[in-house]
Amino acid sequence: MVTLPLASLHSSLLPTTPSSSSSNKSCLNTTRRNSIILASSILASFLDLSVSNTIPSSYKLARALDVDEFQEQEDRVVHLFQETSPSVVLIRDIEIDKNFESTNEVMLPKDEDVKIEGTGSGFVWDKAGHIVTNYHVIEKLATNASGLQRCKVLFVDTSGNSFSKEGKLIGFDPAYDLAVLKVDVEGNELKPVMLGTSRDLHVGQCCFAIGNPYGYENTLTTGVVSGLGREIPSPNGSAIRGAIQTDAAINAGFDTLNV
Repeated sequence: MVTLPLASLHSSLLPTTPSSSSSNKSCLNTTRRNSIILASSILASFLDLSVSNTIPSSYKLARALDVDEFQEQEDRVVHLFQETSPSVVLIRDIEIDKNFESTNEVMLPKDEDVKIEGTGSGFVWDKAGHIVTNYHVIEKLATNASGLQRCKVLFVDTSGNSFSKEGKLIGFDPAYDLAVLKVDVEGNELKPVMLGTSRDLHVGQCCFAIGNPYGYENTLTTGVVSGLGREIPSPNGSAIRGAIQTDAAINAGFDTLNV
């Protein structure tokens, strides 16, 4: 690389023949201004070239690797969501009109007096149609004696088709805020969620929350495992020990998955 000092640029571009006439002075001033502008432009080009050439190739390689690593991480999260979200279901807690004729499958006809009292999430436990959710999501179904409470479960099957079924409550435990629903899966193939174990978790690991907050289906938020062995209250007031703390945004209607 060749660099030239600014002084040499001036001396090579400025005229050396003196003149006392006003026209020559004007010409000299104009030439001097043009020379300074040209010199500045050439210097800027040299400086830019100098900076570009002094960036180590190792730095350029590191930047390229950072971009590739970021892209791989992004692709991994996209793949995780696409693979896991069909295993997460939306549960609607509804109250049907007392004159509504009950069938094996509860629909939500637009013209009927059907009241949606709450929404939540659950996940597919097995292909037989067992759905695990929180007790507080189906609490009204478990405690209401009117016979008008129902749970409608919305799925996406392994072919990407959306459908809904009535969820029959088959078991619950308020002390652990857990409940199990059963749906008729005839004609549909469900995708059970891949289960993990909490004993292998470490603070700082990535955490992804997939669910239906406030009824907005297929929502993903991200964070980290912030703490282990926490204690939270259950719906009946007893303590649930061994809870996992995360900074991933979890609003009403979320399930949480750790990867």
